[in-house]
Amino acid sequence: MEQGKSTIGSTVLGYPRIGPRRELKRAVERYWAERIDAGQLEQVAAELRAGTISELSTAGLESVPCNTFSYYDHVLDTAVLFDAVPQRFREIGLGALDEYFAMARGRAKVTPLELTKWFDTNYHYLVPELAPDTKFRLAGDKPLAEYAEAKAAGVQARPVLLGPVTFLLLAKAAPHAPAGFDPLDLLDPLLDAYAELLGKLAEAGAHWVQLDEPAFAADRSSGELDALRRAYDRLSGQQNRPKLLVAGYFGDLGDALPVLADTGIEAIALDLVTAPQTADRVASLGKLRDKTLVAGVVDGRNVWRTDLRSAASTCAALLGSVGGLAVSTSCSLLHVPYDLNAEPALYEELRERLAFARQKVDEVVLLGRAMEHEDSGISEQLAAASDRVRKATARARKDEQLRGRIAALRPEQRKRVDYANRAQAQQARLKLPPLATTTIGSFPQTPSIRQARAELRDGKIDEATYTERMRTEIREVIEFQESIGLDVLVHGEPERNDMVQYFSEGLEGFFSTENGWVQSYGSRCVRPPILHGDVSRTAPLSVEWSTYAQSLTEKPVKGMLTGPVTILAWSFVRDDQPLATTADQVALALRDEIHDLEAAGIRVVQVDEPALRELLPLRESERPAYLEWAVDSFRLATSGAAAATQIHTHLCYSEFADVIEAIDGLDADVTTIEAARSRMEVLEDLRAIGFARGVGPGIYDIHSPRVPELGEQSELLSAAKAAVPAERLWVNPDCGLKTRGYSEVEKALRNMVGAATALR
Repeated sequence: MEQGKSTIGSTVLGYPRIGPRRELKRAVERYWAERIDAGQLEQVAAELRAGTISELSTAGLESVPCNTFSYYDHVLDTAVLFDAVPQRFREIGLGALDEYFAMARGRAKVTPLELTKWFDTNYHYLVPELAPDTKFRLAGDKPLAEYAEAKAAGVQARPVLLGPVTFLLLAKAAPHAPAGFDPLDLLDPLLDAYAELLGKLAEAGAHWVQLDEPAFAADRSSGELDALRRAYDRLSGQQNRPKLLVAGYFGDLGDALPVLADTGIEAIALDLVTAPQTADRVASLGKLRDKTLVAGVVDGRNVWRTDLRSAASTCAALLGSVGGLAVSTSCSLLHVPYDLNAEPALYEELRERLAFARQKVDEVVLLGRAMEHEDSGISEQLAAASDRVRKATARARKDEQLRGRIAALRPEQRKRVDYANRAQAQQARLKLPPLATTTIGSFPQTPSIRQARAELRDGKIDEATYTERMRTEIREVIEFQESIGLDVLVHGEPERNDMVQYFSEGLEGFFSTENGWVQSYGSRCVRPPILHGDVSRTAPLSVEWSTYAQSLTEKPVKGMLTGPVTILAWSFVRDDQPLATTADQVALALRDEIHDLEAAGIRVVQVDEPALRELLPLRESERPAYLEWAVDSFRLATSGAAAATQIHTHLCYSEFADVIEAIDGLDADVTTIEAARSRMEVLEDLRAIGFARGVGPGIYDIHSPRVPELGEQSELLSAAKAAVPAERLWVNPDCGLKTRGYSEVEKALRNMVGAATALR
């Protein structure tokens, strides 16, 4: 059968795009540094796209996705494709590629688009800005060009597009938009542009197109559901088009499933990993009997092998209820590393439990063959694979002493004395001015830092030499902060490769990969550790570095820790026990670390929870249970601190309104929070709940290379001071400075301190 013509068959909903060795990251950053030109960057990109198409086709997938590549972000790609480019970027007068990157990163005095989390993942997308004067049109040819590339390579690929309704639901009103404007008001003109694109894809020979609508895994209003119905009635009703696969993932589609079933689309992809209960609803929807169901039974977000026997059973049970059945991943494989074979240090027992993107493709292919053929050999392969996973999981690390400690926890171990008494004790000890200035934690990771880490890893220097180099970096960071007049200092974290990985390497129950990179945003890649067993601390993790930094100054130096929720969110977490239990295990390790920091004379400890909003379930009904254990785990970590020890926390790049009461419930003495790109939007939410502790809304956006001027930061700080009394208002950047250079950081921080000094 010609691939993809009349059926989907085995497939994946997307694939990693950074390159097996982060080739795209390096090329993009070289382009930004003007070390290569646009043609050289495109050559790297073309090679990566060709490699992906070849790899997926050769692996045996019956339908291969394309247009899953992006230089930065697929939501930004969609905005550019349909000409939703804010006027401030057009006015710079750049070429298309540089204008695209300006939207992502900013340029001189032009602020970038807002950056926030992609649903409940650690991927970040750029938020489109729309207004009534946005004129959608098909302005680019990226999906067509990438389809043509695949076709030229002999692969009848399936272009993947962000669905029109999800695109509008992810967008925000532009600053000049009138009150009451809703981006969804622009649905009809956007559909015109999508219809034109579908027509061109059909003319080019595309048989199928995938439209992703993950926004409908969350609660949606009747108006939003009606928009979904109108969109797919319109797109499925046009004459000249490919067949349409609408993919909903990250949860149960809920009321959106019957809406889609009633339209003329040919296929629906369901996430049966996050929401296995969805399978039970399929039989009751008679309209699915004339559609293909793409069963997402291989987890696209975590690294554990699939129980193939169970997945095959799920698929088999669906066969009589749908017109056709295909096997797929639950979502795009963008969220997992490339290839388990790139991890030679993995011990065999853990390897038996793991599957990265390449291995998940093999799982999909095997399940697809099982659905097509009654073959005893395939059935035996499925059973053997499931048995290996089960036996390896049963041997996961267990710490009985830790489990006993958790069983004995008491409610009072999650509470501190009231804030008023704490604030008085802390001010008597710290003697801080109003509008106290600080940074979030990390300072630039210079080439010399990275070189020292590489030399230690390669055995070219010993531990003592490495430690002395890091002490030199810390000493210079402390001197720099004192020279510009910061009030509460940090040691700069030169010894840390990543804020989660660093702690995971010192805790039992984790494994850190060598090449397990995934994209966080743009060229920013992270290596999430694998949390595979009970977590415990056998020795202090950060005390030596913090103590050394504090010895260099009279000013307080923050001890810097990563919170339990964020450690879970930015790791691949075991799936054989409740997340709440795992969070408490991590929290106890952090509680012990805080005790040791206090004993060493550290007066301020920051426990970062930037992922608090990230793990929030998309459905309202599931949120209270999550927020209860998330807040409880943070308080378990921090509530052992003395009243005079000031506990900070930090949150960034999320929509905070949904978790604002949980932020209050953390009971941190000071909460620093992203606010520069959104221009202090979060302060109104804090004011609405009567937030009465210290707060530091960021006035310096560190995710852009531009340096905010003194006047710009003063304006933001004045807006913050109008909402928060000076004695509770802190002055700080949005996030850590790890990814920036000192030339930017020094100017920006001097402006920040200048803004605070002037306002005092």
